[in-house]
Amino acid sequence: MSRKGKVLVAMSGGIDSTVTALMLHDQGYEVVGITMKTWDYASSGASKKETGCCNLDSFNDARMAAVQHGFPHFVLDIREEFGDFVIENFVDEYLAGRTPNPCVMCNTHIKWRALLKRADALDCEFIATGHYGIIQQHDNGRYFVSKGVDETKDQSYVLWGLQQDLLSRTLLPLGGYRKTEIRQMAMDYGYPELAKKAESYEICFVPDNDYRGFLKKKVEGLEEKVMGGAFVDKSGKILGHHKGYPFYTIGQRKGLDIALGRPVFVTQIDPETNTVMLGDEEDLNRSEMSVEKINWMKYDGVTEGMESTVKIRYKDRGSLATLHPSGTGVRVNFFEAVKGIAPGQSAVFYDGNDVIGGGIIQRNIPGL
Repeated sequence: MSRKGKVLVAMSGGIDSTVTALMLHDQGYEVVGITMKTWDYASSGASKKETGCCNLDSFNDARMAAVQHGFPHFVLDIREEFGDFVIENFVDEYLAGRTPNPCVMCNTHIKWRALLKRADALDCEFIATGHYGIIQQHDNGRYFVSKGVDETKDQSYVLWGLQQDLLSRTLLPLGGYRKTEIRQMAMDYGYPELAKKAESYEICFVPDNDYRGFLKKKVEGLEEKVMGGAFVDKSGKILGHHKGYPFYTIGQRKGLDIALGRPVFVTQIDPETNTVMLGDEEDLNRSEMSVEKINWMKYDGVTEGMESTVKIRYKDRGSLATLHPSGTGVRVNFFEAVKGIAPGQSAVFYDGNDVIGGGIIQRNIPGL
């Protein structure tokens, strides 16, 4: 038995997860590598070479690193678990006029739970991934995620859904390093090809990053059901006709195929009437939003009017706001209006660099 304990490491075959496994191995952990197959990319109609975490080359890269460093490696097929929840949620959210974040849903409900289940079966005390974040324990006993040192790579935003039993057994070794340092580590370990390997930012199950094409294939007769809806302005005046409300997102400006003599943006989507509201850029401004399906991290809830920095999308820098418990969720009041709040996306609440908690944006409240 290792002096540090036994850890199950999620290995995608990319640079971050590979360096994670090798780093923990060097630190004295008994490492077991596992690669999760979430989606059959080849069967989904991609027109180009598959990328990301679900291709055979990546599986082989992960296995080779494990073999070369003397620890076991397994491939875990979770396509059925993944598809039943993540893909159905993805489709349902677009059909409800919202914009989902499947990576958050996958982390929260599938990958970590699948890892923990197999960790128990293999007598592993810990699970580990190559995410850029730092897990800490508060004086109150609760575990929480903090931002990684490299803010350009920080992934705390996509980890807000992890519950206490998962956090207490998770290791995130990369959180204290910058990406440039991880690339150098890959070189030092003898994997220069990993250091140069391009990173994929596409959704793993959406071929060519074409979510509209994916929806058309998954929902029979979708185009016929939703084509011909109206573009309207905020007074309800019809401006033209669109290709179907699920094919638009809040804040979208390009690809609207409508000429009004000025740039316009999608400001609201109403699936019940199949209408898409267009407006000027300032019409995207909102001062409030409601958030549901909350998972608390650093604290077991928040006090009325607690101040926080709130991120409404992955690359958002965050905006100051007050948090107000409201039923099963939270009402967020921003100090200054923010642009492009999209129902279905995640809202994550920060106390400095620490994640207080997060949830799913339900609606944005018009007005300043």
